[in-house]
Amino acid sequence: MAEHSFHLNAKWPGGRNTVGTIEAGNLKTEISIPPEMNGPGIGTNPDEMLLGAAATCYIITLAAKLERANIEPEEMSLSSEGIVEVDNMGVITYKTIIHRPTVKAEAKLKEKVERYMDQSEQSCMISRALKGNVDIKLEKHFVAL
Repeated sequence: MAEHSFHLNAKWPGGRNTVGTIEAGNLKTEISIPPEMNGPGIGTNPDEMLLGAAATCYIITLAAKLERANIEPEEMSLSSEGIVEVDNMGVITYKTIIHRPTVKAEAKLKEKVERYMDQSEQSCMISRALKGNVDIKLEKHFVAL
């Protein structure tokens, strides 16, 4: 069984509202608390990064499934939304991720493409890692040529 390691280095200069940096392979960016949570909103934040991981995993998995099925979509895109809840005690919980994939392909492929949209969420490794902790929903959109 193959095993892969990914590494990330983070630097954080001080208190809650400072700005740090992360580096992981091709990812190099500043990080801070988002303005929605009374932070400086510089660079990215854990909420965006979790959403980005889930979204990129989903769209890449969908692309791979379509390719293996010899389906070449005219166009494919994804919009994703992450919903974070802050309760009365200040406890922050990542509640829901909603993926809204759009695939434009021949009308006769609609059923197959939608099936692959569903399967991609089940087989994406990030979705599997989040299962039981974050509710992941799909709002599929198929555009017939």
